[in-house]
Formats: sequence, structure tokens, C-alpha cells
Amino acid sequence: MNILVTGARGFVGKNLCEALKNIRDGKDKTRSLVIEGIYEYDIETPEEYLADNAKNADFVFNLAGVNRPKENSEFMAGNFGFADKLLNCLKDAGNTCPVMISSSIQATLIGRYGESDYGKSKQAGEELLFEYGKNTGARVLVYRFPNLFGKWCRPNYNSAVATFCNNIANDLPIQVNDRNVQLELLYIDDLIDEMLDALEGKEHRCNYDGLTPVFDENGRYCVAPVTHKVTLGEIVDLLYTFVNQPKSLVVPEIPKGSFAKKLYSTFLSYLPKEKVSFPLKMNVDPRGSFTELIKSEKCGQVSINISKPGITKGQHWHNTKWEFFIVVSGKGLIQMRKIGSDEVLNFEVSGEKIEAVHMLPGYTHNIINLSETEDLVTVMWANESFDPNKPDTFFEQV
Repeated sequence: MNILVTGARGFVGKNLCEALKNIRDGKDKTRSLVIEGIYEYDIETPEEYLADNAKNADFVFNLAGVNRPKENSEFMAGNFGFADKLLNCLKDAGNTCPVMISSSIQATLIGRYGESDYGKSKQAGEELLFEYGKNTGARVLVYRFPNLFGKWCRPNYNSAVATFCNNIANDLPIQVNDRNVQLELLYIDDLIDEMLDALEGKEHRCNYDGLTPVFDENGRYCVAPVTHKVTLGEIVDLLYTFVNQPKSLVVPEIPKGSFAKKLYSTFLSYLPKEKVSFPLKMNVDPRGSFTELIKSEKCGQVSINISKPGITKGQHWHNTKWEFFIVVSGKGLIQMRKIGSDEVLNFEVSGEKIEAVHMLPGYTHNIINLSETEDLVTVMWANESFDPNKPDTFFEQV
């Protein structure tokens, strides 16, 4: 399969082309697609290549368009005009392969979009493609995108999320006039998944009830099925939580498929080099060190413990807190004894055979470095972050 992508260097085009390359090169085996050629066409590509690429394409993604022209008249030329040129190239080549076009929710021309020159140019491009499909029998796919966000999106251009992520990551000011304004947002990976579904002939179709897509397998339009409706205030609050993570060590809740998870990934892609790494507070004493690594409000914390040769650490117990000790380097002995009992449970541990050992509630425990020369390095997970006001930690030797 040969695929033509116009607007290949834009936000969506770049993400799509990289996904296609991963499939072509065998790096992504989650799809059954066989991709041979990827024709990337953009504003700097010699114009004569368009006809050659259109002739050989088995599928066309038309992502080219104008978003921020100097003159409003450029909307129609850049959006409708280029679509017309592309479709004429396909007609001249006698190529009736499927054609996808990226439109916008503004093409509804409803409400605040009623006088949008951008929306009018997108709607004209839609109708042009529908007419093309009717006349040629080609399968046509018209997507009306809401607001998009994700890695490689250009800030201070046409995405408030990209601007907020970039500015907050780089300690620049942001302006929010109304925190209650709600946006419908489509994450780039969800969009790319839909584009790949379309390549496999499994696009999601819909009709529109005003601005709302109504799923219909025979619908005139196509739609990415997963979007998120969030307010500007919610977005900004999350971003400030993210930017404070190196200080607080608290990772916010990021459940699978959640907006927070997708926003966090987007935010990280805007970090400047000087923020990619950050120091951790090492609590150092003659026995070694203890460093808190990550905390979460509901899933505890992860720490790194280093014990010098011959050193014993721990010698305490908890009522409710439980932990995992995972030795990753060195050789040690973990001991546990149930409070009120004389029986000691012994566990020899080593970085050569990594395993997790439960620290049981109601059992005093320790960890001993058995080496005379090597440090003992242990990853420790506790089910709750340490609270100095309620430490639930009581000294008692094993």
C-alpha cells in the first residue's frame, strides 16, 4: 500500500507519518497493514510531485490547510483551492483510491462559527470532496476535528493547550480570561488510531446534530470516537500540578485513557533541557542513604535505600502500612518477626536474583548488608506516603 499525506510536516501530518513509518518498518506490529511507500507532501515540496504521488497512491490523507493566514482570502485558496488541485490530480490519473480530508467543527457554521471564513473554506472543501466521491465512486472520509492537542503541536498558533503546556513548562505567563470555558479536545494518539482504523476500512462514521456527532455506520461524516470535554481552569490546574512534581514528588492520578494522562504526556514534550532532569533529596548518614523518588496520593511512594557494607537498617514495625523491598544490587538478608513472637523469618536477597519481599503489618523487620565491600541497593515501595504527623512506625529490634 502506498500512502500520500499532504500537510506532512504539520502537527497531525508529522504524527501520522511517524506512525506509518513504524508500521512500514515493522516496529509496530499491532496493525495488519502492509505499507510500502509513504509520500510526504508539504508546502515546500515541489508542486510537480503532487501529480506523481497522486497517481501511485492507494490512500490519500489530505491534512494540508491554512489556519493563520495574513489575509482571510487565503483561507479559501489554501483549504478549498488545494483540495481542488489534489482531486484534479487524482482525476487526471484515473485514481479512485480512498481520500480523507481534515475539516473542522467550524465547518458547521453554527453559533460563534457562523461568520468564520476558516469554517466556510473548510465546508467548501467538504462539499467538493463529497461531490468528487459521488462522481467517481471513490470512498471519501470527511473528519471535522475539534480542538487537537499532543506532542509536536505548535504553541502560540492554534492550540490553547499547546500554548499553556509550552508556557508553563518554560516559566512563561499564560492568560485565562474565563476558567469556565469548556473545550472539546481530541488527543493526537486517539486521532492517529482513528486514521489507522480508516486505512483498514474501519473508520467511525456519524451525522451531526448541530455541533454534536451522532454515531451512524452509514453516516456522511467520519469521527474519532474518543474526545474529552474539559474547562480551561481544569487544564491549567492540572498543568501547575505537573510542573510542581519535581518538588512535591507527587504524581497526579493518571488512569488509563484519562485526559490527565494524555495532558501529562503532552506537557512533558515541552520541557526545556534544563528541566528534563531534576535533583532528589538524599538523606545521607554514616549507614548510607535514603531517597524518596515518587509519591502518589492514593498509591503510596517509591524510595531508594542504599546500605553500606555490614550495615543493618530498619528495626521497626507498622500497624497498617505495608511495603515491598526489592534488592537490585548487592547481597543482603531481610528479617521479620511478628510482634509478640520469637520466630524470625529470614530471606536472603540479591541483585543477581531480583525478587520482591513483603514487609508485613505487625511484623518488625530489618535489612542487613551481608557484603564487606559492596553497597546494598534496595527499591522500596510503601502503600502510603510518609506522614510525619502519623508515621505508623515503631522501633523494635528483630
